[in-house]
Parts: sequence; structure tokens; C-alpha cells
Amino acid sequence: MSEDQTWRGNVGGMEWERAERFLSGNAFARVACIDDDGNPYVVPLWYTWDGEGFLLVIRERARIARYMQNNPNVSLVVDEMEVDDERGQFTLPKVFCQGRAEIVEEANVGGAWVQVAEEMSVRYLGPDGPTYLVPTLVQPRWLIKIVPEYIKTWEGVGWGKQYWVEAEGNPTYEEVHGLEGGS
Repeated sequence: MSEDQTWRGNVGGMEWERAERFLSGNAFARVACIDDDGNPYVVPLWYTWDGEGFLLVIRERARIARYMQNNPNVSLVVDEMEVDDERGQFTLPKVFCQGRAEIVEEANVGGAWVQVAEEMSVRYLGPDGPTYLVPTLVQPRWLIKIVPEYIKTWEGVGWGKQYWVEAEGNPTYEEVHGLEGGS
């Protein structure tokens, strides 16, 4: 398989500086927690990566806030199909995290969450983001930080080597991924 494999993008884990550039975009975080019945509960949310964790601004009545308050064990993934902007080029970038939800502020009006929400509104909606946010500032929100205990990155169109099962007569991992010169 010597054909051009550039369509795969960078295949493998990202250098952390690159992952942080990816996290500065506007992909949604999918946050998973455990509900009151012990079932998985997943919600797409806006987030801000602050260099140590994922800040979430959550409406007072959103069940996920109470679930995280009752059981802080969470998982989170941020992913996109592709990115080609000021952050660089990414093909299928992903950041996976397992960690703990820390309640920074319980639901309130006018707390520290306001500045975080203002920054998010511009990041996710552009310059008109505050137009969306301002009339809702009287609605109480939680500020929750997901602190990663485990974090992993991946990008590109390819399998992680640990998943590949070599079998006689089948193409090797290196052949399939255009790495004939070695991995």
C-alpha cells in the first residue's frame, strides 16, 4: 500500500500543545455522568478549557448539575470532524477525559460564571454571542469544573496500534496505515 496516505491526517495522540489549540475551538463537550438511578446520562455542553480543567456553565434546572453534585465521577469527550482554521489542520481530533466534577458555584445570578459564559458566547456564537446571553443573565446558573484524572488525545483516520489484531495473510497495521518503513 504505497499510495498517498495524507488524507488520514496526523494519526495518533496529539502533542499537548496541539491538543490545547484544538480545545480552544468551539466543538461541544459531551459530558457523561451517572443519574439518580445509576444509569449513564450524557449531555452536549459548551465548555472552556482553562489549562487545568473544563469549565461548564449549566442552567439551574439542568439535571446534569444535580447528578454531578451527587456523584462527581464523570467522563467527557470533545471531538470534531475536521478543523482547518487559525488553530491549524486537524482530521478527526478527539480529547477524552475521565475525572471529577467540582462545584465551583452552586446556581446563582451574577456569580463568576457570568464572565465564563460571556467568553463562551463569543467563542460559540461569534460577535453576536452576548446578544443571546444578556437577556438570560437573570437566570441562575452553576459553574462546574471537570478536573481530569485521566486524559487522552487522538487524531487522524486510523486505528490505535493496540487495537490491531495481526493475522497471517492479512495486511499489517503498517501496510494499512501507510507506515511500511516502521511504526
